[in-house]
Amino acid sequence: MLRIPVNASIQEIYDRWTSPGGLESFFLRQALFTTAEGAAKMNGQKIGQGDTYQWRWFGYPDSVTETGTVLAANGKDFLQFTFGKAGTVSVSVKTMEGATIIELIQDNIPTDEDAKFNYHIGCQGGWLFYLVNLKSLMEGGIDLRNRDEKLTQALTQVINS
Repeated sequence: MLRIPVNASIQEIYDRWTSPGGLESFFLRQALFTTAEGAAKMNGQKIGQGDTYQWRWFGYPDSVTETGTVLAANGKDFLQFTFGKAGTVSVSVKTMEGATIIELIQDNIPTDEDAKFNYHIGCQGGWLFYLVNLKSLMEGGIDLRNRDEKLTQALTQVINS
């Protein structure tokens, strides 16, 4: 479980998590959603239970796409979705001790050796970064993501050195 306080209303935070444009504002390069009936969702439209998605990140080619299904979206403070082979993700927004808190839980994660590294450790680092990025954007307007495709290779080489 990851938690982070964000100086914003529950509805403002929930809206970022539950529309293609909202997700693209802090998390994804491209968020494509389709209803159960096959209709594409527009950037400002709310996602709902049964919608499917295709997600793409900055720094990765279009061939790197995550797919999944929205399992729950209550319209106010709770979202749950499958996350490819990495299990299920639940996002709750609540008030604790007078602060607005985002709580993210990823469960039903496979337990084989590759999954332990890629999903248990890798996803936790990724989710932590994107939660911090959402906080940064909502509180100060600064997007921490690298959007410069020319730097992707250079950053990977520095990190792996």
